[in-house]
Amino acid sequence: MRNLIALCTLGLVTALAQANEPTPKTAKPVAEPAKPAIASIRPNLKPAAAPVAAAAATPAKSEEDTEVDLSVRIAEKLAELRAKQALRAEEAARARKAADARRKREAAMVAAVAVEAAKPKNGTHWSYDGEFGPENWSKINTAWAACNAGNRQSPIDLRDGIKVNLEQITFDYQPSSFNEIDNGHTVQVNVAGGNFLTVGGTTYELQQFHFHRPGEERVNGRGTEMVVHLVHKSYDNKIAVLAVQLERGDANPMIQTVWNNLPLEKLTTVTPSIVLNVNEILPTRRDYFTYMGSLSEPPCTENVLWIVMKQPMTASPQQMALFSRLYPYNARPVQPSNGRMIKESM
Repeated sequence: MRNLIALCTLGLVTALAQANEPTPKTAKPVAEPAKPAIASIRPNLKPAAAPVAAAAATPAKSEEDTEVDLSVRIAEKLAELRAKQALRAEEAARARKAADARRKREAAMVAAVAVEAAKPKNGTHWSYDGEFGPENWSKINTAWAACNAGNRQSPIDLRDGIKVNLEQITFDYQPSSFNEIDNGHTVQVNVAGGNFLTVGGTTYELQQFHFHRPGEERVNGRGTEMVVHLVHKSYDNKIAVLAVQLERGDANPMIQTVWNNLPLEKLTTVTPSIVLNVNEILPTRRDYFTYMGSLSEPPCTENVLWIVMKQPMTASPQQMALFSRLYPYNARPVQPSNGRMIKESM
């Protein structure tokens, strides 16, 4: 374009220059010189056309190349996009497959747990802490469901009792033969027949007694270092448990007799050739608390009559230390009272 403009300008300047030259008065001499001037312009214009055409062709070729390059880049981007989409589709398919497999595994696990939960449990091992402790007793054995589901469980904190004239307890305990066993939970003494307790018009026969450390019962939030539970049963299989709390003090002769005859190994029964006087564990005062509760160990059977003597008995520090070596802790935690009536002697 620049060349074309330059050529046009040059031709125009030449034409103007020719027009300004002096001319003869005769017509022919004036007309004839003009022809060479026009001829001189035309030859100059024709050769200039080739560079202009070449210059015009160059941009057209560049635009065509640009369009080709753009098409190539678009095709490359589309190919790259399709590759990424295919990769994402593969990843999504793998993720769906993994999620389906995970859901199937989880469903299988839930089904297995449900099947296992539906099976009756017949475990027998329990303890006072850890995996087999009180919080899990009901999970160990189906027959122990009351340990968690019951609403009249023992022990409880004896507070806000109703003070009334309770019936006097009648004890008919005789020196008796016995055997004892360290059953893995406590020291238990099984007493021969013929020892009775009568209260509320019902007579109960002493079956066995055993020890807990610390004492399971609380009286207005206060407990004792140990307790002895004397388990009785009536002729129609009703259960009554007499609880005598133990504090440090003088040695107790009945407890000493039990300690003297401890078996050397757990789960081994010893039958001494002497007799045991259970009266030696009873306090002189016979006032008491009473309420309806349960056994304080599996199977946690409810509808048990509890009688907790108000006056504690004593055991020597040595007697308590001996038991603590065997069982530092074998007490069930206090259970909710759930609004149960508690009576106490005036």
